[in-house]
Amino acid sequence: MTALILRQANRRRILASLAAAAVVPFGLAPALAETAAVTLFNVVGPRDTIVVGLTAAEVAGLGAGNPVEALAKTIAARGQMTVWQYGVRRGDGGALVIAPTAKVALMAAGIVRIEPYRAAHPVVAPQG
Repeated sequence: MTALILRQANRRRILASLAAAAVVPFGLAPALAETAAVTLFNVVGPRDTIVVGLTAAEVAGLGAGNPVEALAKTIAARGQMTVWQYGVRRGDGGALVIAPTAKVALMAAGIVRIEPYRAAHPVVAPQG
């Protein structure tokens, strides 16, 4: 019984992977290209958690190495840093996207942890 359930779960996972691979060349490539332009981070404070994003140029300006570590070192050295906060909203055509909502200042004293954030939806880069 358990082996049958596992085989069905594996079959669903394989079919979902194949379907996702088939969709990418037919219309989602621009959305994936936008995602690569912005790196998202989960910033955990004592009371709340927010998702922030940095463009590829901003990440490169932080220095070499792991982007999470570079961001943490930069905030610690400067004491604070202004970044875009991201949230889920409806994009053009009604599809869900993760887009910038507001500029926020991250204070070194108020950050408990910084983690990489994996987006479930296409990410929109900030304008300008």
